[in-house]
Amino acid sequence: MQRNPFNRLAALLAFACIVEFVAGLAMLATTAYAVRLLLGAEAVGVALAMGRAFGIAILALGLACWPSGREASAAGRAWRGMLAYNAMVASCLAWLGFAHGGGLLLWPAVGLHAATALLLILAALHEDRQ
Repeated sequence: MQRNPFNRLAALLAFACIVEFVAGLAMLATTAYAVRLLLGAEAVGVALAMGRAFGIAILALGLACWPSGREASAAGRAWRGMLAYNAMVASCLAWLGFAHGGGLLLWPAVGLHAATALLLILAALHEDRQ
């Protein structure tokens, strides 16, 4: 009996997604420590914010690529990833703005990411009603 190669691919994809998801959580939860372990350098100031943004991006990548058996799985994965990315980046940037101030484009970026997350949620709710 032959094994289905797609089952192996799905298992490998799931493994890769778990690794990225865990790495993203680690970068978010312990940014300075994770950067020190990963790069052997101290992350201070703006580097901490960038490390958190990187953590958000790879966490969203893990969500976006999670294998699914549904027909429209590619659209679902893309939606999950984009929603996670935009919501978490908006939160991270807003925290940065409240805690440390920010540059000229910080609050417009918060607004753009928050609005994108909200629009993604509203579009999904609208599609579910259809």
